[in-house]
Amino acid sequence: MQKPVAPVQDEDFFVLSSLSPGPAQKRLALAVVLFILGVSVLIASGLFSSIRVGEAVGFVPAYTSAMIVSDSITAVLLFAQFSILRTRAILVIASGYLFTALILIPWALTFPGAFAPKALIGGMQSTSGLYFFWHVGFALFVIGYASFKDGDPDNRISGTTVARAIAVSVALTAAAVSAAALFCIWGEALLPRVASDSLHFSSLWPYVVGAPVMLISIVPIIVLWIRRRSVLDLWLMVVMLTFVVDPILSFYPVPIRFGVGWYAVRTFGLLSSGLVLLVLLYEITALYGQLLGAVRAQRREREARLMTGDTVAATIAHEIKQPLSAMITRADTGRRWLDRSVPDVDKAKAEFSEIAANGLRANSMIESIRAGFKKDFRTRTLLDLNGLIEEVLLLVRDDLQKHRILFKAEPDSGLPWVTADRIQLQQVLLNLITNAIDAMASKEGRRTLSVRTARHDDGGVGVSVADSGPGIASEDMTRIFDPLFTTKSGGMGMGLPICRSIIEAHDGHFLVAPNEPSGAVFQFVLHPAQ
Repeated sequence: MQKPVAPVQDEDFFVLSSLSPGPAQKRLALAVVLFILGVSVLIASGLFSSIRVGEAVGFVPAYTSAMIVSDSITAVLLFAQFSILRTRAILVIASGYLFTALILIPWALTFPGAFAPKALIGGMQSTSGLYFFWHVGFALFVIGYASFKDGDPDNRISGTTVARAIAVSVALTAAAVSAAALFCIWGEALLPRVASDSLHFSSLWPYVVGAPVMLISIVPIIVLWIRRRSVLDLWLMVVMLTFVVDPILSFYPVPIRFGVGWYAVRTFGLLSSGLVLLVLLYEITALYGQLLGAVRAQRREREARLMTGDTVAATIAHEIKQPLSAMITRADTGRRWLDRSVPDVDKAKAEFSEIAANGLRANSMIESIRAGFKKDFRTRTLLDLNGLIEEVLLLVRDDLQKHRILFKAEPDSGLPWVTADRIQLQQVLLNLITNAIDAMASKEGRRTLSVRTARHDDGGVGVSVADSGPGIASEDMTRIFDPLFTTKSGGMGMGLPICRSIIEAHDGHFLVAPNEPSGAVFQFVLHPAQ
């Protein structure tokens, strides 16, 4: 599995317009499509033609209000996504939902019997005209979205003009709706006679309104099917399917408003619109959960780093201060014995022997501090290494993007869990990945970071971090785990020794090897949980 990390593209992976639909969403979409097609076939065949539903008082205002609210919220959420991603495709589809929400207002006001005995404004043909512009207009917006979504990702709207782009888009959409409404209301006499009266459609309706709407609505379905990649693409196809069946059920088997087919297509439209909104809200909630998890992981990592640093510093200061003070005192005393007019060499030697003894004592204390990493089971829990790697990658995501590093993840889905200290293993992974990023930061050309998990032949669970940096010189290969040895100009030489001590404290082993054709591979192996 490869995930190229680019400065402007990888944030798209977590949003509805780029997130691939999972099996559950595909099954839900298929179930909705089969339901719509099944009901449509039954209604169009005339199975329910004997049923007389009649006009439900208040249906049109209630239906219109629900659609306006749903499409308005969807438009706002999509405009918010555009403000982050700045892609023209999102701006177009957000404008499409705004177009639908706005044009429903004059459609409802011109609908016969909705707010007045005939129509609040407009004439007999105004509602059908607005219906035509509503369906054709939204279909064109979806086609525009599908056309822009595969454009050059670097050709995005700059951050300084995002607000202006949204304002212009809203203004143009409102102007388009106003123009369509004015034409259908004030120019009603110019419209074809597709409505015989306030309830029935004429024989012209399927040719002038129905067929064009249906054919134009099929086009975005085909385009999205060819280019489909995201959750949004999937549900837009479902929405456009309702636009295809709408003209059919509005005219067949009975060309009448408030018939079974007419109510069915209104219900389908409301259902599909609500599903897009619900999916959008669900994905935003899931994204918020991921963000919250990343923030918590980062906070835990920072606290662990501060705690580790403070603990090590305090321990070293407390334990080493006494032997160092003794060494300084002994050195001063020995110097004074030698500075006498008649040097007392034997006493000076004794002081120097004490200095050596205190040096050995300090070395023993350092080893005891190092031993503090070993055999501490108090904070160990069952861990999924693949999940832990994903958490760490969220912490270094910005650095990967900043240095334009191609990231390759090769997880073993069947990897057993291990019993380990989460914070300590997180620190090991973070150290190794950060070192790899630093090693490649100044390298020209392709930069690749690979993190792989796999079972070993001995039954152990292995994690390897490979980079394409300059690698480690052969003469340094045996020294990189020595405390205070570093090949980095600003390094302290403690990262790799601490990493190895943590792994060894977990009864694992730590390995390093050259990477081909360049770079280094660091690997640690742990025992699986029993």
